[in-house]
Amino acid sequence: MTNKNVPKATLQRYPLYLKALRKLANSGVERILSKELSEYVNIESTTIRRDFSFLGNLGKQGYGYDVSKLIDIFSQELGLDFDEKIILIGAGNLGRALMKYNKWNYVVGEITCAFDVSADRQGVRFGIPVYDLSELEEKIPQGCRIAILAASTDIQQTVDRLVKCGIVGIVDFTHEHIQVPKGVAIKYVDVVSSIQELVFETNALDKKTAKK
Repeated sequence: MTNKNVPKATLQRYPLYLKALRKLANSGVERILSKELSEYVNIESTTIRRDFSFLGNLGKQGYGYDVSKLIDIFSQELGLDFDEKIILIGAGNLGRALMKYNKWNYVVGEITCAFDVSADRQGVRFGIPVYDLSELEEKIPQGCRIAILAASTDIQQTVDRLVKCGIVGIVDFTHEHIQVPKGVAIKYVDVVSSIQELVFETNALDKKTAKK
């Protein structure tokens, strides 16, 4: 990255920008002003310009930003591949919801296949093949690096198998304690904690409003 001292909050917004820019490009938008992008992503234009400044001089005053150029820069800096093959472990209620959504193509790629231990969950679901977990090593797509973990049993054993298959990034919905070797990244998704944080922030906003 052009500037290594990028704040964490800025890094968290970069994927949001990339998703929005790809949607815009898909709609035929070639150029956009920070003010216009601000209305699209609901982030202040001053924040957008500051966030972009960490990546260099990306726009011109009065002209705005070249959408295609921004997409290339963000994709390169974030290390994201539009054709990333993502696999899903667990085709239960949560897994099915993720397969039904499956709109990752605006950011990284798509879920190409899933695995589950239950025969009644296997087959084709929402256009995505669901294999028996015993076929993981055989059916995992070549070059696959990312796995979404939504299973409920044998979590650590499954993670070990994923790592041996070349998985280096795991999105974990299980709330289990997982151990992985160096070089493998895990992102924990905890909806309850997110709601708790939102309640805290909402209460803080209410207090500020009450003081006015």
